[in-house]
Amino acid sequence: MNARIHYTKPSITDLEVEYAADAARNGWGERCYEYLGRFEQGFKTHIGTQYAIATSSCTGALHIGMAALGIGPGDEVIMADTNWIASAAPIVHLGAKPVFVDILPDSWCIDPARVEAAITPRTKAILAVHLYGNLCDMDRLLAIGERYGIPVIEDAAEAIGSAYRDRRAGSMGVFGAFSFHGTKTLTTGEGGMLVTNDPTLYETAVTLSNHGRHARQSKQFWPDLLGFKYKMSNIQAAIGCAQLERIDELIAGKRRVFDAYQAALGGLSDVTMNPEPEGVRNGYWMPTAVFGRELGITREHLQAALNPEGIDARVFFHPLSSLPMFEPCPRNVLAYDIPQRAINLPSYHDMTAEDIERVAATVRRIHREARCGHRPA
Repeated sequence: MNARIHYTKPSITDLEVEYAADAARNGWGERCYEYLGRFEQGFKTHIGTQYAIATSSCTGALHIGMAALGIGPGDEVIMADTNWIASAAPIVHLGAKPVFVDILPDSWCIDPARVEAAITPRTKAILAVHLYGNLCDMDRLLAIGERYGIPVIEDAAEAIGSAYRDRRAGSMGVFGAFSFHGTKTLTTGEGGMLVTNDPTLYETAVTLSNHGRHARQSKQFWPDLLGFKYKMSNIQAAIGCAQLERIDELIAGKRRVFDAYQAALGGLSDVTMNPEPEGVRNGYWMPTAVFGRELGITREHLQAALNPEGIDARVFFHPLSSLPMFEPCPRNVLAYDIPQRAINLPSYHDMTAEDIERVAATVRRIHREARCGHRPA
């Protein structure tokens, strides 16, 4: 019996264990933020921004960043309907309204034309989410933002290793937010990071992240703002420091897995995968296969076929507006259509060629059966 192929898992070596153990033994008192400072410094250098704030999650980074922009009741934030709830939740928690628009057919990211059409006097920000490592069309989004005086936020939770015209994902908007969940290319178990080049936004966000206590406040236990508690722990940051030292290796591992899938499945003309257009470098966090409508292959059929082979697979994100807490937006045709015939394939750094071929062979079989008329019931 072959071992089960999990959809993802982290790459943890002796270096991560060593740093975490040192933080646990010695990272207290005067050294309580030592690894935290190192991680923030290293990460902003890697991304290419002036400031970085390590947080307990990407959701927390989005929350404090949006709060620092003054987003609140009555405001609107435009975002793609195809996303995970974590991108929309901070908007709602701040009392604002997420405005869901459709996606592009190739990158599955937000459609800039739909963004411009959705702008109203209440629009306070545009949220660009780089889905599965694919990059939004940042030139068009930034131009729209500049034309209307609306900041563009980057949710780069899934885009470590992705770059747009030599600018790393997360470095182009008014601020960027990253996730270091255990499924991500770089992990701290849980955790996130806010990056920005805006000193005013940074000062407000870093204060909000620690119960509103300003770093220069001399009074003990004196908050200057009503803030949140979104700081990352020193032990998590220690793991992040080790991961950051290995970042090129981690990104290369993701690209290796995707390239192997592309080679194994590239001959299937009616199956599309993550794009890498000219001027873009994709970090390929989650290799994704979208099957042509004419095949009649559904996500349920895909999961049912992969599971008996010992292969885990994730469904493509449901449209947010289809969830019970939001009003349906069926006009977002692609956001409603693509998830029904797509699947995220397993991907992790030490995935073997044999494992990749096992997944690819199963996908090819499903595709062949559909082409021969063996449609799912």
